[in-house]
Amino acid sequence: MTPEPAKTPPRKLHLPLWLAIVFAIICGAGVAVQSRINGELGRRLDDGFAAAVISFGSGLIILAVALLVSPVGRRGLGRVRDALRTRDLPWWYVCGGAAGAFLVLSQGLTAAVLGVALFTVAIVAGQTVSGLVLDRVGLGPGGRRDLTPARVTGAALALVAVIWAVSAQIGGSVPLWMLVLPLIAGLGIGWQQAVNGQVRVTAESALTATFINFVVGTAVLVVLMIVHTALVGWPEPLPPEPWLYVGGAIGCVFIAGTALIVRITGVLVLGLATVAGQLVAALLLDAFAPGAHPIAASTIGGTLLALVAVAVASVRWSRRRTSPAS
Repeated sequence: MTPEPAKTPPRKLHLPLWLAIVFAIICGAGVAVQSRINGELGRRLDDGFAAAVISFGSGLIILAVALLVSPVGRRGLGRVRDALRTRDLPWWYVCGGAAGAFLVLSQGLTAAVLGVALFTVAIVAGQTVSGLVLDRVGLGPGGRRDLTPARVTGAALALVAVIWAVSAQIGGSVPLWMLVLPLIAGLGIGWQQAVNGQVRVTAESALTATFINFVVGTAVLVVLMIVHTALVGWPEPLPPEPWLYVGGAIGCVFIAGTALIVRITGVLVLGLATVAGQLVAALLLDAFAPGAHPIAASTIGGTLLALVAVAVASVRWSRRRTSPAS
């Protein structure tokens, strides 16, 4: 019998940790911009469900076009299909888009009411907890990562940094459910990044993993929008400003980027780096966007502390290993 040819091992991304962290910070900055865009679109439509479908649906169209011209992406779909058929990849690994859909939905429903401050605090709280837990159980493609003092300290510093950064903006009372939604969305972000990273490893293509994420997320949101429309009626007419419709494109970059680098950073450090990016972007938007207002010292201090938190959490303590006695 002719022996079967050996399978080529999946290609691994070789990227220094510091460069992966910089990329994660850039992805996080995109999330801050996306939150503002989707929140404003939801407010203008008076329908957060419709805003979420528009955001996810536009991203899906972009990815479908990219997949048509990418042989690597199409081969990745075949690999994922085969892995699901043989159960090498659990079916729920391809459901990360449901968590992304919930994040975008929470942006459209609550971001405009809560403001960036409270929305960010709730997201970060959930994201930090999920990052610690998922790294501990080893769900991400980088495997299990112990809860070292550096990682726990970095997570705690990140929470303090966000609360400090937005402390000058927090005020008034909001319904409890509006805080619970982004908190749950933050928990889902960590899980989404972990399973999307696993799908990317199986597909050997970040484009494939991102496309699957958007297919699932769009399907979930369309169902929710149909139910919501049947209960309360159609949204307001679409606003004419083009910038209100770029949230999906930003989401494509975020999902593809985090699926690509989570194997290098781990779920926790990836989450903290994206949080730092969100704070930096929010600071720049407050300083230079139209209608900018004075920036509080606490905002600057909290943003700098968030960057310190990422550095602390990413420290890799070296341990001396002694060889066993012969």
